[in-house]
Amino acid sequence: MARIDAFLKLGTQQGCSDVHLAVGVPPMLRVHGDLLPIKFRDLRASELESYIAEILTRSQSEILGRGNDLDFSYVSAEGGRFRVNVFRKETGIGATFRTIPATVPTLEKLALPPVVTKLCDFHQGMVLVTGSTGTGKSTTLAAMIDHLNQTRRLNIISLEDPIEFVHPSKNSQVIQRELGTHIPSFAEGVRAAMREDPDVILVGELRDAETISMAMTAAETGHLVLGTLHTTSAVKTIDRVIDALPVQEREQTKSFLAASLLAVVTQVLVKTADGHGRKAVCETLIMTKAIAKLIQSEQTHQIPTQLQMGRDLGMQLMDQALLAAINARQVDPDDAYGYASEKRPFQRFVTDTSMLPKLDITGSQPAAAASTATNKAVTG
Repeated sequence: MARIDAFLKLGTQQGCSDVHLAVGVPPMLRVHGDLLPIKFRDLRASELESYIAEILTRSQSEILGRGNDLDFSYVSAEGGRFRVNVFRKETGIGATFRTIPATVPTLEKLALPPVVTKLCDFHQGMVLVTGSTGTGKSTTLAAMIDHLNQTRRLNIISLEDPIEFVHPSKNSQVIQRELGTHIPSFAEGVRAAMREDPDVILVGELRDAETISMAMTAAETGHLVLGTLHTTSAVKTIDRVIDALPVQEREQTKSFLAASLLAVVTQVLVKTADGHGRKAVCETLIMTKAIAKLIQSEQTHQIPTQLQMGRDLGMQLMDQALLAAINARQVDPDDAYGYASEKRPFQRFVTDTSMLPKLDITGSQPAAAASTATNKAVTG
């Protein structure tokens, strides 16, 4: 058994989402969003190098030796599966192990908006699941693939970096291909997938113009494409796709989004009200004629109004979703406050008053604003 498995086993037992190993500090666990050190000595460079070397293949060792980062999946002797990133920094080597549950969670268990399940009924178009790193995008997509796998007879091709959840074929055939192992790039993976009679193509990350272009082609030619972007709102997602492609393709990209983009689901993970877990809270955009017109006329800044008014279609802004979760006592209001765009409606729920803006002695305006007003009066 590799020595690093002892840390991974401890992390799994503590219910952590990530295990962090770095030179000069003890191993750390991310538990319910907080990073906590375990009772262990600070790791030395040679010590951590030897831990990591025990789990690398020869080719992986060569890549790391050339100074490149590594992304791969690892199954420990204890049976746990992890997504691993190994990197080098000023003080030496470092690694992050993301825990992958043994079973794929269902959409119902994740308590995602019901409209996410309905998106799995489409036969053609693009669905984007977005959010910053560590917000559960891969888990949501895995749950969607599992739902398709159980309820429809399809050929599902999943392109991942690396493979996380393993999907045994059920009613559908699920083919999982890994970047660097089975395909040289996501773009090449999509190009190859379109020659393999797919019904559904999952693209682990739309990280460059070529991949986005190939995914758009797949969605336009009769396939359901699921993909991710590291964007934090529906509007930013649409703008990112438009801006990623060359200027001469801008009109074509806007036309594609208006015609073939089905939905954008942007999520954050917020601590639960009892503090013993985290819940996915989602902003959802469902394509309508009104939103399509705003995209084509480059008025994406008006899309939030459509989301706010589109509750009957399953749409909602992130702030709306956060407030609903607070009112249902599903999430910690203090944590939700940190994710809100417009803070004022959330202030009455906050229990940690140190998070709130400081008021001046009259209580009429935040101290920073009062200071600015005073300075203007003096200098004016």
